[in-house]
Amino acid sequence: MTEAPGPGRAPGRAPGPGRGTPASGEAAAHEDLLRHLAPQVLGALVRRYGHFDAAEDAVQEALLAAARQWPAEGRPRNPRGWLIRVASRRLVDQLRADDSRRRREETAAALTPRDAFTTPPPGEDRAPAEDDTLKLLFLCCGAELSPEARTALTLRAVGGLTTAEIARAHLVPEATMAQRISRAKRRIKASGAPFGLPEAQEHADRLADVLHVLYLIFNEGHTATSGRDLQRADLATEAIRLTRSVHRLLPADGEVAGLLALMLLTDARRAARTTPDGGLVPLAEQDRTRWDRAAVAEGVALLTDALTRTRLGPYQLRAAIAAVHDEAASDEDTDWPQILALYEVLIRIVPGPAEQLGRAVAVAMVHGPRRALALLSALDGDDRLTGTHRLEAVRAHLLERAGDLPAARAAYARAAGLTLSIPERRYLQARAARIAE
Repeated sequence: MTEAPGPGRAPGRAPGPGRGTPASGEAAAHEDLLRHLAPQVLGALVRRYGHFDAAEDAVQEALLAAARQWPAEGRPRNPRGWLIRVASRRLVDQLRADDSRRRREETAAALTPRDAFTTPPPGEDRAPAEDDTLKLLFLCCGAELSPEARTALTLRAVGGLTTAEIARAHLVPEATMAQRISRAKRRIKASGAPFGLPEAQEHADRLADVLHVLYLIFNEGHTATSGRDLQRADLATEAIRLTRSVHRLLPADGEVAGLLALMLLTDARRAARTTPDGGLVPLAEQDRTRWDRAAVAEGVALLTDALTRTRLGPYQLRAAIAAVHDEAASDEDTDWPQILALYEVLIRIVPGPAEQLGRAVAVAMVHGPRRALALLSALDGDDRLTGTHRLEAVRAHLLERAGDLPAARAAYARAAGLTLSIPERRYLQARAARIAE
């Protein structure tokens, strides 16, 4: 069975003309850096100029320029400053061309009108020391947007997911998601919302959406919904970094601490989750000596502190489940009755399909697979699972445990046909083939 805790790449991956094509490792390093810097650059532009939609376009142009120039000419000393400078020039050009933005003319006149794709000379690529990503995160989660729009826009602007990836995550057509994101940008522009951290009272209003989006970004990094790699460490790391920032901002909030603990406890297993060739290793078969024990200890400490002084919430419960797994010396030593008890509390707060599937697995480990299979029948008509492989993957695992091998093989095959993740598909196909032997 695949694990369930569970955006795009910088555009213009091809190197520009010049001194040849870089090695794949170097190209990947450039791409990872651009993806990491993109929300920081966007945040800097929105703070300085406003105009969210135009700023995002300018950032995309700067990323394209970097993808062409850096492999051929070398990475600048200050990559973030380079991107901010190039994106600023592109944005100023756009503002100059729009008569409705005449109030930006003084800012535009202060900049030297060089070609937007020319590498800034030494000394001109200085960037503001402040990282505006957290402010950008709260802006995208503004109350003037619907929950769906907040999530989509944040995944696009802060998480770096492409529109296609966000559409797949929400099970809607790409064109529908593109329209949703465009409307969200227009709403932010029309609202005149200030760029900055909200007042203390507003934190609570936006916090649930902020945490949900960070959780989605982390889940995409932990188990990518598509592609050749099971994990995207860049996304998981960025989600942890942003959650740490929110925790510093709100150190007394138990759910912020719970989400950070959950991420640390889950990400601690990263090194053991894949084979050397990128294949999926299920939790029960992982080499636990490869788990990051420092991350486990930090996650447990955060969770323990939150549980002793704050109201219990779903992220703390999810973190507690992860902690039970991480603290077990082996899969056989896992305290499944405790995990089941935690799931019973969790589904009373959040009765979502992921929680129901996790509970079914715990029921199987405590009471047997037949009882768990009966629970899955209630999820067959859940629209939130339509088109996803999770339900069939769990069903296949339970059928295999129950000894119904033909049905398990068929369920594994169905699950393999539904996932867009190559490692997950190969794993599920291998399980089906093993049963057939």
